[in-house]
Amino acid sequence: MNTFLDKQNWRYATKKFDATKKISASDLDFLKEAVRLSTSSYGLQLYKVIIVESAELRAQLLPAAYGQTQVTDASHLFVFASQTNVGNTEIDAYLKNTSEIRNLPIEALSGYGDYMKGAINPMSEDIKSTWTAKQTYLALGNLLNAAAELNIDSTPMEGFIPAKFNEILGLDKLNLNSVLVAPVGYRHEEDATQHLKKVRKSNEDLFITL
Repeated sequence: MNTFLDKQNWRYATKKFDATKKISASDLDFLKEAVRLSTSSYGLQLYKVIIVESAELRAQLLPAAYGQTQVTDASHLFVFASQTNVGNTEIDAYLKNTSEIRNLPIEALSGYGDYMKGAINPMSEDIKSTWTAKQTYLALGNLLNAAAELNIDSTPMEGFIPAKFNEILGLDKLNLNSVLVAPVGYRHEEDATQHLKKVRKSNEDLFITL
């Protein structure tokens, strides 16, 4: 059997976490590294990932997540927030980082920088907002897959009020907007959802080969 597919069949959107079980520091580092290595458009990674451990903060967030207890009971709460300001500053920072990591003169990257600026700067703010938000979904996918590799449970969530999360976590001041939430931890033995068969479309219904 394919181990990756085994893990994908094992994972599910956990509805009830065991609040007594915590992720180890080494496993948390693994999850963070998996998110850090996620693909993104141009490699810009125009988002931040806020990891909320504070029980007090999570209790404040609970009403803004419509009372879904995964937010408070999971070991850690990952909040994916896209950048609301995207322009030359962010592109130049990426070029500088690339220059340093790859030991290249910054001048060698000027053409690529001009190309990115020409593609990104003309975008309207609405289009930029949608584009950067989409990047967080790519990072979320890495988190879910990495968690499954370690038999760590997770729940991808769009069901929350971003404006409230932004306010409570102070994201507005950082030019960030919360897009996705992912509690991670360990399933409670009373979570009946874990025993249900996974429901997915068949290959015939899902794939079109041309």
